[in-house]
Amino acid sequence: MRAIIATLLSGLLVVSAQPPQTQQATQPAAPAPPASSKSIVKFGATTQLVVVDVTVNDKSGNPIKGLKPADFNITEDGKKQDIKIFTYQELEETATVPEPVPARPPTPTPKAPDAPPTVALPVVKSVTASQIAPAKPGEVKYKDRRLLVMFFDMTSMPIQDQIRAQTAAQKFLKTQMTPSDLMAVMTFSSDLKVLQDFTDDRDALAKVFKGLTLGEGSDLAVDGSTGADNEEDTGAAYTADDTEFNIFNTDRKLAALESAARMLGALPEKKALVYFASGVSKTGVDNEAQLRGTINAAIRNNVAFFPIDARGLVATAPLGDATKASAGGGGMYSGSSARSQQSSSQRSQDTLYTLAADTGGKALLDNNDLGLGIVQAQKEISSYYILGYYSANDKLDGHYRRIKLQPAALLQAKIGKLDYRQGYFAGKEFGKFNSTDKERQLQEALMLGDPMTDLSVALEVDYFRMARDRYFVPVTVKIPGSELELAHGKGVESTKLDFIGEVRDSKGAVQGNVRDYQEIKLRGETLGQLSKRTLAYDTGFTLPPGSYTLKFLTRENETGKMGTFETKFVVPDLTTQVKYLPISSVVLSNQRQNLSTALATAEKDKKLLAQNPLVQDNQKLVPSVTRVFKQGQEMFVFLQAYQPDAQTTQPLVASVSFYRGKVKAFETAPLQITEGLDAKTKALPIRFSVPLGKLQPGRYTCQVSVLDPQAQKFAFWRAPIVMVP
Repeated sequence: MRAIIATLLSGLLVVSAQPPQTQQATQPAAPAPPASSKSIVKFGATTQLVVVDVTVNDKSGNPIKGLKPADFNITEDGKKQDIKIFTYQELEETATVPEPVPARPPTPTPKAPDAPPTVALPVVKSVTASQIAPAKPGEVKYKDRRLLVMFFDMTSMPIQDQIRAQTAAQKFLKTQMTPSDLMAVMTFSSDLKVLQDFTDDRDALAKVFKGLTLGEGSDLAVDGSTGADNEEDTGAAYTADDTEFNIFNTDRKLAALESAARMLGALPEKKALVYFASGVSKTGVDNEAQLRGTINAAIRNNVAFFPIDARGLVATAPLGDATKASAGGGGMYSGSSARSQQSSSQRSQDTLYTLAADTGGKALLDNNDLGLGIVQAQKEISSYYILGYYSANDKLDGHYRRIKLQPAALLQAKIGKLDYRQGYFAGKEFGKFNSTDKERQLQEALMLGDPMTDLSVALEVDYFRMARDRYFVPVTVKIPGSELELAHGKGVESTKLDFIGEVRDSKGAVQGNVRDYQEIKLRGETLGQLSKRTLAYDTGFTLPPGSYTLKFLTRENETGKMGTFETKFVVPDLTTQVKYLPISSVVLSNQRQNLSTALATAEKDKKLLAQNPLVQDNQKLVPSVTRVFKQGQEMFVFLQAYQPDAQTTQPLVASVSFYRGKVKAFETAPLQITEGLDAKTKALPIRFSVPLGKLQPGRYTCQVSVLDPQAQKFAFWRAPIVMVP
């Protein structure tokens, strides 16, 4: 029997479900793997115009001109399509330098007054992303023009890098811009802004570049990584974002790029987005879904990313430079600090390289001439053809459709390069899906290699020993309430959510799955709080020791938005630990939830409550998932130590410590545990309640230490956390 518990306490809306039975799932047929796609413009309710950009070069690399529709044969999923739109984009390659304005004769300089008046500097007006002017259906808006977007990620560049990026853009504008080039300018600081739509007006562009607010967002240009346990304190300050879901700036940067790509999809022409950033540091698996979603959006909307590392060629002194505090400890003498800095720099460039390689662009790394990156983007878009056809398949099913383009037989011998996008995703109207369509969509989305990122999803997996060969694995999923759409009816606001997930072992076999559907009804005060709170869903699996992959998908059923999260985890065999004290996962939380408080009418699943060690005395400990805490909160720490051969409790001593680098910032008094051994599982629960008021905002390493004095065994666990004001 399913249990549904929805509560809103201390900023968290919680929904619980019964742990699914371990079973072999029936796998649906895998859909075609996702690939490149083009803009899709819908006419009426059924007709879809599909636009394909085609580069045709001879064996010397020069564009082949003068081709006609009859020179191409285009098919969609093997069915021939009639070409209805055919045009050639002829782009000039030679840069033009504007003629200098004749110098005016010098004028006498008047004597400055004693108190000069204050003159307001011109301000470049920011506009919203929606003000990029789209093309009409089937229209090639910018004939014989190359579309370049200058995207300045101010949140990833300190001031000195922002200046270099600005200078490179100004140099390109003055000396390397061709008559075919149209440029748009975007920035990302607290939000995405379009400072200039596509134009060839050099004066307008120069004004925009000069008006960039240097220093804007630079306080966020810090390494927000908490995915690795860095022992060295780099001295970098931590700056909090708006919510715990935005606490890691990487997802925000990638989401801004995704929004830019979707916005540019309204134009059928090729687009090159030049991305100025000082590297993008990932925080482990947490950013993989957003990274793939950003790349997919770029491919679907015919946008190629050309990232430029605004740091240029970095030659940092082994002990760091004057931009941040020097590292402490023995690492500064052994070289580990220098190696850590070098590794961090390389990881931040890996993301830039991935963005470029997977979208057909090129990354400029370790080069002080940042303008070369813009020239790379310019040269990659040479003359090309635009083909368009009305798809014979009028189903709005959201499926992937493959495109194959073949030149005529006489033309094949001349072609050295034929470059075009290989397919697209059909449109979909979620509101018209029946129950079968919705279920099929969930199954297909779960099987896709690429994630869905319309809905933000964060997830935590833990493990607790139930027997020698069996572990309970609770899973907690968080979704921002601000991203949920509500339906109004009979005085109640409600939202319906679907959950689907599966656990596979190292051989790819399904070892557990979950399929659930929940309806959350909100009234009065809880309704107003939803946009500022998060919804949590929890379930669990029973698994033997081993390595696993969990993929989880959530769909909000008002709009059809979906979000996925995929992670690898290991359930260790604690019976093999002889030297160390075996312990479970450590759960960090800032909330205890009273099970009697419910927003939805639901039964309480006694099996779930009995199996879940996070439930005690009718209260459940809700894992933090993001491990973000606020000053003034209490941190609840829970874990289990295992004493398989004990008949009674063997006393343990435990403590919790917080480190900045190798400096201990705070440590709790030792906790004596003298009772509580479970006779069946041989688990001894350990609980802490740690006030966080003494910790300053920033990043810490939380360490939990457990000592068994009698057996002379110990165990410790470490994980990064973030403190915000």
